[in-house]
Amino acid sequence: MAQAIFAGGCFWCTEAVFRSIAGVSAVESGYIGGSIANPTYKAVCSGGTGHAEAIRIVFDESVLSFDDLLDIHMETHDPSQLNRQGNDVGTQYRSALFPLDEVQRAACEAGIARWNTGHGDGAVTTIEGPAVWYPAEDYHQEYWNGEGQRNPYCLAVIPPKLAKLQKRFAERLKG
Repeated sequence: MAQAIFAGGCFWCTEAVFRSIAGVSAVESGYIGGSIANPTYKAVCSGGTGHAEAIRIVFDESVLSFDDLLDIHMETHDPSQLNRQGNDVGTQYRSALFPLDEVQRAACEAGIARWNTGHGDGAVTTIEGPAVWYPAEDYHQEYWNGEGQRNPYCLAVIPPKLAKLQKRFAERLKG
């Protein structure tokens, strides 16, 4: 099993997307890229820690590649928005990739270039790290499958992301 760490706005929203992908065995919401140890949701939301809301994906490389995950990530959020996704504004909502080694770093560079080729060189996605991963509090994990389906924010943001995923990557979805 391999891992990937991506930030693309609210982790509730990105987690919901990647839990739908065949070959993904786990998705954990958390914080990465900041300046303090053991950040809390409240501290990260303040924008003062430098952390991004992110997800750590565990996946089976015999089913899908890191490049596949990158392409899904780049197409299911807006990598052209600097430090925001929709109404979520701040560095904690930035579009960022956190490669775990030099092979992933090179793949991240190529993934951004692939997206830019089809979208006019507009990606502001950063490649960061190495950085320490901090799991988010328990109530953030698998949020869409629980509280999220009653949360008006999630109901407004997640279904369109899932529809985009279905349209663009139907062959990658879990059966």
